[in-house]
This record gives sequence, structure tokens and C-alpha cells, in this order.
Amino acid sequence: MHLSDVLVLFLFQRVRRQSKPTKAVLKVTDYHVKCSVVSRYAVTRVQSSVWNQLPITKEAAFEVDLPSSAFISNFTITSNGKVYVAQVKERAAARKIYDAAKKQGKTAGLVATKSREIEKFRVAVSVPSGARMSFSLSYEELLPRRLGRYELSLGLRPGQPVQNLTLDVSIMERTGISFIKAFPLRTSRLLSNTPPASTHVEQSACCARVRYSPTLQQQNSISSKGLNADFIIQYDVDLKDLMGEVQVSSIGFLLLVYDGYFVHYFAPRGLPVVPKDVIFVIDVSGSMIGTKMKQTKQAMGTILGDLREGDHFNIITFSDKVHTWKKGRTVRATRQNVRDAKDFVKRIIAEGCELKRTNINAALLSAAQLVNPPSSASSSHLSSRRVPLVIFLTDGEATIGVTAGDTILNNAKKALGSSSLFGLAFGDDADFLLLKRLALDNRGVARMVYEDADADLQLKGFYDEVASPLLSDIQLSYLDDQAFDITRSLFPNYFQGSELVVAGRVKPGVKDFKVSMSATDSKQHVKLENDVLISYAKGNGSEDLAGCSGDLEGISSFVHRLWAYYTIKELLLAKLNATDPATQRLLADKATNLSLKYNFVTPVTSLVVVKPDADEASKFEVTGVISPYCFASFAATFKPQHLQMFNVDGDPHFVVQLPKLHQNLTFNIQGTQFLNVCPLPPQGIIVDGHLMGAPSKHGAEERTRTYFDRLTISSATGGSGDIMITLSLDAVVVEGEGQDHLPINQQGSVIRQGVTVAVDNHQSCWIELAKDVRFLVLFHHYKQPSYLQMAHLGFYITDGRGLSASSQGLLGTYAHTSSVTLCIAGFNIKGQIQRKMTLGVNNTCAESTVLWDMFSC
Repeated sequence: MHLSDVLVLFLFQRVRRQSKPTKAVLKVTDYHVKCSVVSRYAVTRVQSSVWNQLPITKEAAFEVDLPSSAFISNFTITSNGKVYVAQVKERAAARKIYDAAKKQGKTAGLVATKSREIEKFRVAVSVPSGARMSFSLSYEELLPRRLGRYELSLGLRPGQPVQNLTLDVSIMERTGISFIKAFPLRTSRLLSNTPPASTHVEQSACCARVRYSPTLQQQNSISSKGLNADFIIQYDVDLKDLMGEVQVSSIGFLLLVYDGYFVHYFAPRGLPVVPKDVIFVIDVSGSMIGTKMKQTKQAMGTILGDLREGDHFNIITFSDKVHTWKKGRTVRATRQNVRDAKDFVKRIIAEGCELKRTNINAALLSAAQLVNPPSSASSSHLSSRRVPLVIFLTDGEATIGVTAGDTILNNAKKALGSSSLFGLAFGDDADFLLLKRLALDNRGVARMVYEDADADLQLKGFYDEVASPLLSDIQLSYLDDQAFDITRSLFPNYFQGSELVVAGRVKPGVKDFKVSMSATDSKQHVKLENDVLISYAKGNGSEDLAGCSGDLEGISSFVHRLWAYYTIKELLLAKLNATDPATQRLLADKATNLSLKYNFVTPVTSLVVVKPDADEASKFEVTGVISPYCFASFAATFKPQHLQMFNVDGDPHFVVQLPKLHQNLTFNIQGTQFLNVCPLPPQGIIVDGHLMGAPSKHGAEERTRTYFDRLTISSATGGSGDIMITLSLDAVVVEGEGQDHLPINQQGSVIRQGVTVAVDNHQSCWIELAKDVRFLVLFHHYKQPSYLQMAHLGFYITDGRGLSASSQGLLGTYAHTSSVTLCIAGFNIKGQIQRKMTLGVNNTCAESTVLWDMFSC
């Protein structure tokens, strides 16, 4: 049987879990869930095999519920001894492959993440009579620490009782495991205390193994339709050093040593709790009537009872109007004040039948006045060192007052100051995206609260996570320039029972990893510096696993995969919070490149399976790498047609879109001199760039790295109307009928001879030269640059519709290109790199001997 006989449909979406399992038609012969956890990083593989014993073709389904934070890293279908591996592609490229394959009648499947909290992977397969087929899905996640424990949730959904069903979990933590507990199968959100029968837990100092292999009888005693539940494991680790734990992966191959990767877990124990100013903001619009309001009031009653006497608090309710329990101030959490607050909560009612009258902006500003009072009161607030928190709960969208999301974000940012905002979206109708952006902007996080029987427990559970702040404004630094490519290392708060995680890359050969920490606790500003114990993971890591049972796969690679996982997460969050389209695109491109490199299915990539066909492959994707002596690369990739942008940015990484071909050309070029970027003679516009040298990467010293540090844009219209715009890393200078100087750190604009130059507050400059000709220059600066990072400029043609067909230079040549022929040769003569390029436009070729003006053919 060939895979072409099989119809594969992938549906991958985040949905609330369904209570009914998929109806079993074929026999599931095997179902295995295997998970390896190494220092909180979990790699899970779910395998299922089916056999069609029936005389006709029948459909089989393979379903896996994924944690919302997980990334799929592999999926395969095995049919008739042949293994078909899904490929991770950029979303638009994947869609193009999928559509083309479907049009040709081929078997194809496409997986792309959606924006819900639970991710359900589902494959429906038509299996011919007598055939056997197996599926394997792998996904990876970093387990967060909440309330003093890590929780691993593994779905068991074979769809029917299975003779050979196993779950096998191996856990290794180098600093030691303080406790581990296996819970009963969870068929709802509630847990009891007895693990299911056939569960075996083994534990040593640094390792644990949990196995579950229920018999058919035990499975039928739970449900005659097969298991449809989650297996829950909770554990915690020992951390003896106040500075936390650092692990470094050092990877060697023959005589080459590649840059290592590190992860730093910061979770100090035994610190005193810092008092807090907490404002509870509760939506009481008509849509909260009934169960949601009842559950909110139940949770608030419990939460108020848990306030410490050193805490201060207040309560705000809102719909179209805002009501504050205690006007103009927070009150201390004395017994009497807590009793009065509980009475107030009991009297709260949802306001009438107007379901969509929600003034989110006014409620936020009212909360800000309580936690961030005028300057006259702020001094006493600061001296008390209470941590200001706003817990904001709503089930709807902004429908009255200020309703524009960007305006609400700006208002909240200005008003809340150093306060932390935590957004709770109650139910599917809440504007979770707005709450997420508000939280990102204001030192907090956002969480979904599901409309379920345990919603009050969800609310109370979230409050417990932020109820006990221990440190504020935590800065983790890595001294002596030992680390680079570091994820976020500045955190607004550290709460009891949580953990802060920083990942990055470390220079080869580092033995004593110096870490410094500064933060504010309940009494003072704290600063510590220490040499942190380093655990090196070399080879397969077996030397660290003496006494550990089970297969802890991926020991040597987990640190750099964790770094990639965490970096992608942060890039996507930064993209969500960015307002400038060019910045959003840059962040998305970085996340996409990293996702493709590590084979992760993320919100910017998709998973696609097409039956292999060598004759068709080139129609879908063309990639190539030129000789290393030439230091150039070419790639043609599919992008959405509406994103028509040409740019020069990075080291320098040139991306030229071919609008008529709907493809991109990508070039990397090294050198330190002027580069003719975009001469446009018909318009009298010339763009020149100056390249500056940068340090080489370790292990690639022969490869010169360069960036742009100056750009000059000339608009020569003749006579006195000529304009010259010079952009450096510090300022923009506009010359023509005088000279204007625009600093890059403040907003400003100049209009000369119909040319508009505007610097905004996003470290960017917009230049509009003529109708349908618009440029963008980004100023890249780093607060704590690594040795590889240099301040530089990025140049973008955001609107090139007005460019002439005879435009020249690096970018201009391709604006009207319908076909491209490329041939590059590189060779080394006495240490001097020479380049010979043949590059054709519209099916014609001409040889260029110009060293840097590579595209004036």
C-alpha cells in the first residue's frame, strides 16, 4: 500500500477539551506515551498503531492534546514499512505546498497553531482493509514552576481499550529531586490523592521514573470506551545556592568547538515576603450574570481572607461606570477591613441586561490612581516598599468610553507606572489579546479563566501565584562578557514558589561562570555576585546519570534546544507587543528562522506532509549555498503576496522581493566600504551605505562580519531643490535650503521640497520621497550588547510602487523583475577573496566585475 492511497487531514487547534473520545472503529494495537524531563525541559513522544481487520476501508483517528506552551518537533506516519516525515515550513510556504499538492490530487496535510489555550492535534486517516499504520508525534516544553512545584500533564486518549498501553516518564534534575507525586487520572480539572492502579514510582537523589501500564480490565473499569484522561505528575527540586543553578552544554566535534549554551534557573528560597498594594478590578457588566459572578464572588471571599495584615488593598467594580469601594486610597488588610470588604463583595451584582457595556479604560485609570498616586503621596508609598499589583478580571471587550486598543494601552502605560498588571480573561468572549498586551506592557502576565465548574479555584489559584512577592526589579547579569544571545534577564517581580529562567550562549572554555544579581527585597536594595556551580553536559551525559533508570534522551542537546525554545517565545511576545509593522516583521522573521532551524511548529511556522516527489520538489522550494570562499548565499522562498518590502539589514542580510515572481532573494555579503544600495536615476534618488567591520564569530574567524553605520539618501531634482539626508547611529541630518538636525531619541519631522523625513519614538525614521516611494531606516541599539552585537542601521523600501523599471543597484534592479538567473563563483588567490558573478534579469545575463555594486548588471 502506498501513502497515496491514504487520505490524511490534519486539524490542529487550541480548543477546550471535549469530554467524548473519538469513536473507535479500527483496532488500536499499541499506544505508548514516553517522556524525558531533563532539568525541567520535557520531550514527549506519543505513538499509536492501528490495524484494519475489517473487509472495507475505515477511518482511524490519532489525537493528542498538547500543553499550550509546547512546540511540536516531529511527526511521522509509518505505512507498509515506509516512514513519512512531516516538515516544518514557514507558514506561507507550507500553505503553498499544501495547496499545490491538493490541486494535483496528492496526499497532503497541514498543521498550523491557532490562538486558543489547549492545542489539539488530530489526524484522520482512511486505512484500507488489512493494512497497519502507526503515528508518532513529539513535542517539547519547559515546565514552569508554580506554587513550589513543576507539573507534567500527559494526555492518554487512545480512543478504545488497548492491550499494549504504557506511559513511561523519566526525570533527571542534577541538583536533586525534593519530592515527586503521581496523581489519579484527571478526567476533569479536579484531582484526588490516590494514583491509579498499575502506577510505579521510583526515586533516587537526582532521578525519578514513573510508569503506568493498565490492563484491559483496569482500562474498562475507568471507561468502556477507553481512557480519555490526563496523567499528572508533580515534583520539585533542591536548590541550595541562593544564586540558583546554571547548566552549560559544551558541544565538541573533531577539532572544532562550537559555542555552548547555558540556562540559569533562579528560585531562591527562605526570603521574607514583601507586603503588597493590591487592587482587585472586577467586571460587573450584564454578561457576568449568573455562574460567572457567583464563582468570582466565591473566589474573592477566599482571596480576601488570605491577605496578610501588612498588605493594603482596594476593590473596583466596573461596567459602563466605575465604582471604587474605598475612594482615593488603599486600606490596610486588618480583620475589620477584610470583613467589610467581604460584605461589599457579597452585595456585588451584575448590572442589568446590557451585556456589552464595558469601560475597560476607565477601570484601569481608576486602579492606577490607587497604586500610583500623585507625587505628594508617592514618597510614603515608596518608603513602605510595598509591591503594587493590579488584578484585572473581565469577560468582555472594551465597548464604551475609550475602545481603541492602542489608546487603552498608551493610557494604561502612562498611568500605572511601576505597577504590575495581571489580566484575567474569563471565558472565550473576553478580549484576551488586549489583556495580554496590557500585561506585557505593565510588568505582568495574562491568563485565561475557563467557564467550568472550578472557575473559582482557577481564580484563587492564580492569586496564590502572585500573593507572596519576595523580590522586585531583579536583574541577572553575566560578568566579564562571558555570555551573549541572552534571553530576558530583567524581571519585575519574583514570587514565592515560582522560578525565573534565563538562557543564552556562553563563550567556549568558561569554567567559573560569574553571575551577579541585583534586586529589591522587603527592606533594602540587594546586590550579590557569585561564581555559580556549572554542570557540564558532555557526550551523552551518561556520567551524570549513574543510578538513573529509563531512557533520558537528548541529555547533551537539551540546553541549546531550551535556549531556542525560550528565545522563540520571547520573540513572539515582543512581536505581539510591537506596534511598528517593520519591527513586527523583523521579530517574526527571527522567530521563523529559529523555528525552522530547530524544527519547531510555532505560530509562525506550519507542519506539512506531502508524498515525496523529486520531480515536483523544485516547484515548491529552491535553496542553495554558494562556496564558502564567496561567503554568499541564495534562497528563493515563498512569502505572502501582500508583504512587498525590500530591505538591507543585519550583517548585512539583503532580502529582495521579486513581486512578479512572489519570491524573495536573500544575500549575505562581507566587506568594509561603501555599497551602492539603491540608485534610482529616473527619479534622481540615490541611496549609498557605509559598511563597518565587526568581530568574527568564534570558530568562523575567516568570515568577516559587517554592518551599516551610515546611509546617505540623495534626491537630485536639479537646481536648488536638491535634498540630501544623512542617517547615522545618532542623528538624521537633512540638507537642502538649510540644514536640519533630528536626534533619533525623540520625535520630530522635516518637510523639504516635497520630501518628508519623520523620526518616531520606535527608533526608526520614515522617509517619503515621492508618491508610492517610501523608505524606512531602523536604528538598532543594544542596552547590554554582546561582543557580537553592534549598533547598526537597517534600510527598507516599504513602498516601491513608484520606482522606475530602470532602477539600479542592490535593491532597485529587482523591483520589476519577472525572472532571475544566478551563478556565483568564488575563489581565493593569495588570501584575497575575488568574486565573479553572472546574474541575469528577465532571462538575460551580464557579468559584473564591480566588487560591491553587485547588482548593477
